[in-house]
Amino acid sequence: MADSARKVLASDYAIATSGIAGPTGGSPEKPVGTVWIAISGESGTDAWKVQLGSNRLRVIMETSNHALNGLRKRLLAE
Repeated sequence: MADSARKVLASDYAIATSGIAGPTGGSPEKPVGTVWIAISGESGTDAWKVQLGSNRLRVIMETSNHALNGLRKRLLAE
């Protein structure tokens, strides 16, 4: 998603998230709070999984924090 968004929008970077914020929809393999985050840039795409608990609002807020912090770290490294 992040790679396609970056290309379609002709941007330097793109962030994509996907997961289960809850309160329902989880499974034993993917419990509520499981979120994948991806950042795409010229040098490639990085993706990682975070487990953020079962509170929907917390999952949404923490996902944003993790994604933006990941972009910040990447920009500092480049």
